[in-house]
Amino acid sequence: MLISELNKLSEEEQIDLIKKNHRIFYFIRNPSEKVQLAAVKTLYEVIIKINNPSEKIQLAAVKQNGFIIHRIKNPSKKVQLTAVKENGILIKYIMNPSEQVQLEAVKQNGLSIKFIKNPSEQVQLEAVKQSGILIKYIMNPSEKVQIEAVKSNGGSIAHIKNPSEKVQLEAVKQNGASIVHIKNPSEEVQLEAIKQNSYIITHIKNPSEKLQLEAVSQNYDTFCYIDNPTKEVENIFLQKESNLILEPNPNSLNYIENI
Repeated sequence: MLISELNKLSEEEQIDLIKKNHRIFYFIRNPSEKVQLAAVKTLYEVIIKINNPSEKIQLAAVKQNGFIIHRIKNPSKKVQLTAVKENGILIKYIMNPSEQVQLEAVKQNGLSIKFIKNPSEQVQLEAVKQSGILIKYIMNPSEKVQIEAVKSNGGSIAHIKNPSEKVQLEAVKQNGASIVHIKNPSEEVQLEAIKQNSYIITHIKNPSEKLQLEAVSQNYDTFCYIDNPTKEVENIFLQKESNLILEPNPNSLNYIENI
C-alpha cells in the first residue's frame, strides 16, 4: 500500500492496520487522537513519534509502562502521578515535581527521596517512616525527621550529624546497639541502651555503678563483661549466684529422686 493511499483510509481502517503492525502508524500524516490512542495501546513507545501528545495519549502510554515518562516532554501532573504511583523511582525523570507528586513517589518507594531536590519535611517524614536509613539521602533533616528515622531504625543515627540527646534516646530505645554510633553518650542515653539490651554494657567504657547495677539486675551474666565492678555490684552478683546454688533445680537428678 502506498503512503498516499494509507492517509486516505478511514480512522477505523487505519486502526485495523496498526493493530496488525504498529509500524504503519509511522507513515500516517496527522493521525487523529483516536488513531494515536490505538497506536499507543498497541505499543507504548509509539508516543515518541507523536508531536505534543494529549494528556489522554500520555496516560495511555504511562499506564502501560511508567518508564516512558522520560520520553514525554512536559507531562501533566496527572501523568506524573500515574507514573510515580507505579514506580516511585520514576520521579528522577520529572522536572520540578510538586509536593503531591513527591509524596506519592516516596509512598510507593521510599528510596525515591534520593532523587528529590529539597524535599519538604512532610516528604522526608514519609520516606524515613518507611526506612530510617533513608535519612542518609536528606540534607540537614530537622529533629522531627531525625526522630522518625531512629524510631524506624535506631542504627540510622549513624547517618545523623550531631544528633541531639532526644534523638539519641529514641535511637537506643529502638535498638540499644545503636549506641556504638553515638559519640560521648550521656549516662541517661547509656542507661536507656542497657535497658533495651543489658549486653550493651560491653560497649560502654568505665560504666558508672548505676549502669552496672542496671545491667546485672537485668542479666547477672553481664557481670563477666564489667571491668572493675563496684562492691555493691559484686555483692548482687554473688547473691544471685548463691541463690542459684541453693535453689533446687527441677531438671537435676537429685531433685527428681527426692520427689
